[in-house]
Amino acid sequence: MSTGLENLKVYQMAEALEVEVYKVTKDFPKEEKYGSTNQLRRSSAAVANNIAEGYARHSYQEKVRYLYIAKGEAEETKRNIIRSGKKDFLAEDVANELADKYTGLLKAISGYIGFLRDKSSK
Repeated sequence: MSTGLENLKVYQMAEALEVEVYKVTKDFPKEEKYGSTNQLRRSSAAVANNIAEGYARHSYQEKVRYLYIAKGEAEETKRNIIRSGKKDFLAEDVANELADKYTGLLKAISGYIGFLRDKSSK
């Protein structure tokens, strides 16, 4: 049975992107295991984790604080993906496509923050 969080579109997007990042980093150079690979996996996981943590919070301010942290982690992940394409760890078209998905996630998180803001002011 799905929880409310599992039905939340921004959470679904973040979780799917986390899995995608994990898969694409499997082919990164071995010497990047504790560098780019680890950093990308950790920041992509932090996006979904912060959305989940914010979801469970009671107040609007707490929810939004965690969503802003999630946005920061998503932007970090996006920038590292772009740099990974430039370093030839990823095909540049794959890096650009994944970065575009993170742009969509960033917009979705902003939309969710706006939704919560509107809901809290009523």
